[in-house]
Amino acid sequence: MGIFQSKPPPLPPPSPASRVGPQSAKASGSRSDGRIVVRIEDLLALMAQLRDPETGCAWDVAQDFASIAPYTVEEAYEVADAIARGDAEDLRDELGDLLLQVVFHARIAEESGLFAFPDVVRAVMEKMVRRHPHVFAPDGSLLPAGSPRRDPEAVAVQWAAIKAEERRAKPSREPGPLAGIPLPLPALTRAEKLSARAASYGFDWTDPAQVVLKVREEIDEVADAMAHGTRAAVAEELGDLLFSVANLARHLGVDPEYSLQKGNMKFERRFNAMVAALAAQGRGLADSDLDAMEAAWAAVKVAEKG
Repeated sequence: MGIFQSKPPPLPPPSPASRVGPQSAKASGSRSDGRIVVRIEDLLALMAQLRDPETGCAWDVAQDFASIAPYTVEEAYEVADAIARGDAEDLRDELGDLLLQVVFHARIAEESGLFAFPDVVRAVMEKMVRRHPHVFAPDGSLLPAGSPRRDPEAVAVQWAAIKAEERRAKPSREPGPLAGIPLPLPALTRAEKLSARAASYGFDWTDPAQVVLKVREEIDEVADAMAHGTRAAVAEELGDLLFSVANLARHLGVDPEYSLQKGNMKFERRFNAMVAALAAQGRGLADSDLDAMEAAWAAVKVAEKG
C-alpha cells in the first residue's frame, strides 16, 4: 500500500475546554473514540516548560540555535527516509520530531526577543499567498471559481520568477547572484541548485547531449589526474565530475540526490541478497573469494530482472 493511501480520520475542531495554558502541557481533551485531541498550543506549552530555567529539563535549557541545528537536519532526513521506505507510521512520528525542531527554534527565538512561533506561521502563510497568485488574491482571499488556473509546469515557472523577485528585493548578507543557496545542503543538491541559478541567467548548456560530453571530458580529466597528478588534483577533478553529473541530472529532470539514494538502496539490497545467497551455499563473506561473490551478485541481478 502506498504511503499516503491510508489516512486516519480527521480530528474534529477542538472545544474551548481543549486550550492549554502556559503552565500545563496536559492533553487538551479526548474524542468519543478515545483519541486525544491536541492543539499546536499544547506543543508550544510543553516546549516552554522544557525550557523553564527553574522547573524544565537542563539539557533543553542549555541548547541554542547552533547546538540543535544538526538535529534539525537529521530529523528532516529521517522524514525523507520514512517516505522512501513507504512507512506511514514512521512518517507520522518523524514529522512530529521535525515539528518539534521548529517549535524548539521558535521558542529560543522568542526567549531572545527575536520572533515567536506565530510569526513563523504568519511569514510562511504570507509567502504561500504571495507565491500562488493564481489561487489567492493579494489580501489572501481565494480567487472566485472559474478563475484561470495554470498547469503544473507554468506554476513552477511562476514560482521561480516570484522567488527570484523576492531574492532581489531582500537585502542579502552575501554578494552575488548565487547568494542564498545554503552551504549545508547535500553536495549534489547544492550543485543542482547552483547550476540552476546560473542557468536562470543564461549560463547553461542548451541540451543534455552537451552535458554528456562534459561528463566524458571530466572522466578523462580524472584519469589524467590519476596518472600524473597529486591526490589533491584527483579530488578536485572528481568534484568537477560530480558537479557535471548533477548538471546532467538537472537537464534530464532528475533529482540527483534522490537518484543516488535509490542507487544506494539498490546496492544495499543486492549486497544483502548476495550475502544470503552465499549463506545458502554454506559460505560467509570471510571465506568467499571475489569470484564467488561476483557469481552470487550476478545471480541476484538476474533474479531481480525476472
